[in-house]
Amino acid sequence: MRILVALLLWVAATCAMAAQVAGVVVQVSGAMSARSPSGAVKALQARSEVESGDTLITAAGAYALVRFIDNSELTLKPGTTVVVDQFLFDSAKPESDRAAFTLVKGGLRSVTGLLGKRSKEKFAVKTPSATIGIRGTTFFLEYLTVPASGLEPGLHVHVSAGGISIVNSAGEFRYDPGQFGYIKDDRSKPVKMFANPGMQFAPPASFGEADTLIP
Repeated sequence: MRILVALLLWVAATCAMAAQVAGVVVQVSGAMSARSPSGAVKALQARSEVESGDTLITAAGAYALVRFIDNSELTLKPGTTVVVDQFLFDSAKPESDRAAFTLVKGGLRSVTGLLGKRSKEKFAVKTPSATIGIRGTTFFLEYLTVPASGLEPGLHVHVSAGGISIVNSAGEFRYDPGQFGYIKDDRSKPVKMFANPGMQFAPPASFGEADTLIP
């Protein structure tokens, strides 16, 4: 009987710890997959659920639009790997808000949702060069491990609306709308620019984002 009770408690605890649905894939133009914390890999397509803890991977040539439960969005560029470290949102419990991502490589566009508007301090995107915080915003990130399209390895950023903060070992820095930036590594101060150094973001026209492309 004790063994049975212990087994039932273990099952209940396991269910309680099941990953929370964080969002859904709205559109994808090629191959995309998710790797769970346990290492299980599954193919994703439009209407596939994304869970807290998933590592999202887009193949070469594949853009993907993910909408989260607070109506925020991430549009991933081809060849991108991003981890949904944690995503918690309950419209009635702002104190539990948490949105944490890690951009391993590749690029993305982020559009703030309800969580980012009411709990800006609880939204963060980590990269090898810096951690990005928001002030209610639309921004682009691209982390390169090798040179590409004229861009050097490191973190490249662009703010379309709102603003972001950049934090690394060199300090904390801010970017405002229209500004571009480059952060070589975690020890480097950001370089700020007012013209596009070569960042590219061109999802298919069907994504409906033609008015948000990087100038």
